[in-house]
Amino acid sequence: MDQFIVYFETGFQHIADLKGIDHILFVMALCIRYQFIDWKKLLILITSFTIGHSITLALSVFNVVNYSVAWIEFLIPVTIVITAISNLFVTKFTFKSKFPLIYFFALFFGLIHGLGFSNYLKSMLGKDETIIGQLLAFNLGLEAGQIIIVLAILLISFIFVQLLKWNRREFLLFITGGVFAVALLMALERIPQ
Repeated sequence: MDQFIVYFETGFQHIADLKGIDHILFVMALCIRYQFIDWKKLLILITSFTIGHSITLALSVFNVVNYSVAWIEFLIPVTIVITAISNLFVTKFTFKSKFPLIYFFALFFGLIHGLGFSNYLKSMLGKDETIIGQLLAFNLGLEAGQIIIVLAILLISFIFVQLLKWNRREFLLFITGGVFAVALLMALERIPQ
């Protein structure tokens, strides 16, 4: 149980670490279009992202997938830029599509983000033979961290849109613009040589 807690806490701290802001920015870009009332859609969205990064995290830890760290570090902010751009096309906030494009972004981009987590997790695991429990604990920690980030984003959105009566689209564009700018700078700094 102690080992489970260590890996859970590590996963949680990894996603919620302000030094690794790229993961927070991605979750923000994904979720900023939604409000508390959209909690079911948000649950599907975040679960899609978790499934994506869990798949590549496991494949990488089991050495099924090999990749260039430099390219993954570059592609992570690119996923944020693309997700932020997708927010520009949100003009109405009635999300009726059963499987909107943003769900597929979350799943596909989660594959890339999972590779970003994998080196860190591999270094923790070392030569350990039984890694299923650690992998599960790490992913559960990541998911718990993501849920807290999502709740923070929803709370900020509620304050500005519901209480302060900002126009919802303008709020979306304001936050998206900031996320886009930071992610674009990160991508430009990380272009592989």
